[in-house]
Amino acid sequence: MLEKIKETATFIKNIIRETPEFAIVLGSGLGALKHEVEAEHILEYHEIPHFPQTTVVGHGGKLIYGMLEGRKVLMMSGRFHYYEGHDMQTVTFPFRVFHSLGIKNLILSNASGGVNPYFNVGDIMVIRDHINMMPEHPLRGKNIDELGPRFVDMSEPYNKKMIETAQSVASEENIKMHSGVYLALQGPTFETPAEYGMVRAMGGDAVGMSTVPEVIVAKHQGMNCFGISIITDLGGPEIAFTVSHEEVLAAADKAMPNVIKIVKGLVRNYYED
Repeated sequence: MLEKIKETATFIKNIIRETPEFAIVLGSGLGALKHEVEAEHILEYHEIPHFPQTTVVGHGGKLIYGMLEGRKVLMMSGRFHYYEGHDMQTVTFPFRVFHSLGIKNLILSNASGGVNPYFNVGDIMVIRDHINMMPEHPLRGKNIDELGPRFVDMSEPYNKKMIETAQSVASEENIKMHSGVYLALQGPTFETPAEYGMVRAMGGDAVGMSTVPEVIVAKHQGMNCFGISIITDLGGPEIAFTVSHEEVLAAADKAMPNVIKIVKGLVRNYYED
């Protein structure tokens, strides 16, 4: 795997010829953010050596390098999910490449189901912590010491300074933004009422099918992570709303202007200590 990571990183580096300050992942229905970037290079996934291909509606298939709020960013339009049939090494491969490119800061977005009774469809939640309920761990197997340690500290999976910066932006823009715990399940089915109830009982505020494997691998490599969720549907033991992928995308579109403001503000204002 190490050779593939290096080959892919070299391919990308030879094109962009600079080190991005941020990698940004666009989740379900969140693709509009790519229009905010002053793009200098656009790479189709199928053009990139060893890069997986996305199969989900609402996820593009491009790496976009350019400027956002005066900062260099590499944007991933379309991510990979375990439920698509990929193994965890494939799901997280791009994040190995991002680290190899020298990127230190990672911003992830997703659409998720809200189980916190104070949440509404279209709300925004910054992820302060997560619960990993995926059936496979992305670090399972022989550790590659060149990438990171065998046992990874997860006491701060989501960077507190990045969260505080985003909260300041939301306050300045008069955007209501919750803070909560994201629980990751395999998918691809949406949760049953009993499963929503389980998520809540376990301490989750929102549930989804991504983000956590990526964050684990990023933390393995010492990257700073920030996660933001759009609440696209609601569930609980007493709630049984029907939900479709089309409705999820529609709810994400509704919240997109505020997500864009928060992410742009974070990119503009966040600097490492």
